[in-house]
Amino acid sequence: MAKLTGKIAVVTGASKGIGAGIAKELAAEGATVVVNYASSQEGADKVVAEIVAAGGKAVAIGGSVAVATEIAALFAAVKQQFGKIDILVNNAGVYSFSPLEAITEAEIDRIFNTNVKGLLLTTQAAGPLFPAEGGSIINIGSIVSEIAPVASAIYTGTKGAVDAITRVFAKELGPKKIRVNAVNPGLVHTEGVQSAGFVGSDFETAAVKNTPLGRVGKPQDIATVVAFLASDDAGWVTGALLQAGGGLR
Repeated sequence: MAKLTGKIAVVTGASKGIGAGIAKELAAEGATVVVNYASSQEGADKVVAEIVAAGGKAVAIGGSVAVATEIAALFAAVKQQFGKIDILVNNAGVYSFSPLEAITEAEIDRIFNTNVKGLLLTTQAAGPLFPAEGGSIINIGSIVSEIAPVASAIYTGTKGAVDAITRVFAKELGPKKIRVNAVNPGLVHTEGVQSAGFVGSDFETAAVKNTPLGRVGKPQDIATVVAFLASDDAGWVTGALLQAGGGLR
């Protein structure tokens, strides 16, 4: 039997990239997956179709985690369809890079609203849907909270917050048998990374050079770590920040 059979998993921002990889991996391990998306229903529907074609179970439900009313609607739909949540993956995130002199209030709000406020409110909305036997919350952070790249103050600030929030919630939700951990990826080849111009850039070259395992990551590299944390195999793991960046420091 697959290790997540019978579980209901919600993955935010799962229409592409790391989120899509996580959704497909959780489904392959037996979970019924809610593929959340903010804007690309087409992308989410494609992920669902791939999961179903592989013999898994999934549905696509829209809603931006940056908007409280949309979060509420997302979890109302989850409650109506499934009645519970066993696994929450807070994957939705946005980023940009700007030197100090180019930082704007609008960009601060945009990134913090999704990466921090969204994570907080999504976790709050999901909490009452976890059963008495508990469950698992996995936050997708980033190795930038450790390596602190130049011109990443806003993005790195949000991911530092994710690290701290993960540890707070691990303590706060532990009595409810809900484990809370973070997976912090390094550079991963995704549609977003490609469209941002990182693929083939000096940034990518430097990242690979400083990565002991000598390559950029793939969504599957992150997805398998998330599946471990979601499962009973990680039953004694909470408050952990798992670096999944090939050793990049």
